[in-house]
Formats: sequence, C-alpha cells, structure tokens
Amino acid sequence: MLRFLIVIIFVVLFLVLSIPLLIAEWIIGFFNPEIKAKSSLAIVNWAFRVVTFLSGVSVTVIGEENVPVDRAVLYVGNHRSYYDVILTYTRVPRLTGYIAKTEMLRYPLLVNWMKNLYCTFLDRKDLKQGLQLILKNIDYLKQGISVCVFPEGTRNRTEEVLLPFHDGSLKMAEKSGAPIIPMTINNTGHIFEDHIPLIKKTHVVIEYGKPIYMKDMTREEKKNVSRQVQQILRETYLKNAELV
Repeated sequence: MLRFLIVIIFVVLFLVLSIPLLIAEWIIGFFNPEIKAKSSLAIVNWAFRVVTFLSGVSVTVIGEENVPVDRAVLYVGNHRSYYDVILTYTRVPRLTGYIAKTEMLRYPLLVNWMKNLYCTFLDRKDLKQGLQLILKNIDYLKQGISVCVFPEGTRNRTEEVLLPFHDGSLKMAEKSGAPIIPMTINNTGHIFEDHIPLIKKTHVVIEYGKPIYMKDMTREEKKNVSRQVQQILRETYLKNAELV
C-alpha cells in the first residue's frame, strides 16, 4: 500500500506543479509546434521513468533494434495494464501518439499532456468518430509521427493471451505506408491491476518484433495481416512468460 500511495502522490504533484509547464508549452506551440511536442515528450518520459522507479518495476527489452528510428511506425501491442503505456512510452525513439479511450478525457491536466503528444481518443460506440480517428492517425503517420494502438480495444482481464482484435486499426499501416511493429508486453498486470490497490515490485518483458511492411504484401496477405500480428504476439507472449 505504501508504494501505491507514493506513486499517487508523485502523479498528483507532477500534474499540479506542471501547470506552468503546460502554459509554457502552449505558448511555445504558437511559434514552433515541433519543439513543443519534443519538449512535452521529454517531460512526460521523465515522469514515466520516475513512476516506473517508484513502482519497483524492472524491465527487460528484446528486439529494440527492430524499431526503425528514421521513420514513423505503427506499434501494435497486447494490453493488460495502464503500465503498458508508461513502460513503452519511455522507449519510443521519436514522437508517438497513443490511441486511448474517450474516458481519459475526464482527467484534467493529464489529458493536456496527452494532447501535446498527439494522443487521440476513441469512442468505441461511435463508428463515424472511429473512422475520423483512423484518418487522423494516418495523417500523423505520414507526417512522421508514430502511432501506438492496442487492437484488443480494452485491457485484457481474462486468462486468454489475447482478446479478439479490432482489425480496422491496422488499416492505418496500409494507408500510410508505415511498418507495423508487433509489441509484446509480459507481466504488467501483476504490477497493479491483478491486486488493486497494491503496487508490487515486478519484472516486465517487452519484445519488439520485426517490421511488417504491408506495401510488400499481396492482396490476400493484407487480408490476413491482423491474424499474422496476433499470432506473433501470442507466440512471443507465451515464449517470454518463462522470463518473468
């Protein structure tokens, strides 16, 4: 319980004390949006690294060399914890926006930082809004901003390795030309969600798979790309379960 309280106190203090930084970032954005985005990424990454340290989380990273650093990519990952975002965001080599659920819009200050980092917010009940969100993220990818999506659509609270994918999100890679990076995350649920409200010292494994370029695929292969990514995530998850 002590670790949980320490993390909550830090997060609240960071959000409140960062108000002047948000104001400064807002002003900077008028003159140079790119500098605003990069400085916001640095600030949030620092905060996430502190949360990781305070939570007692150690991380083993495999295959990080598979992530291109010279172009935007579409990260496609499994999802079991809020810590999936915290732990993977600190490893992105360039500006990256995460697709989050609209419920995150209710958290003031946090949502301001998310918007600074090109995060978008999906209303799963609004198909029209979902299409607009996909088009917006395709545009981000074309601009050189990476995008991270968890196609299960929600945190997996079951014994299954993966929930069914919402395949439409992978269209972003096909329409933008960005490579897909399978991102397999093991054991984040054990940090917090498996025993709320306790935060427990945990070892997490993150593995980045080799890039998948849809432009090199046949029409039939493109139809099956979601199944291919799911298979990679499932096999990698089971393989790395022995490491945690």
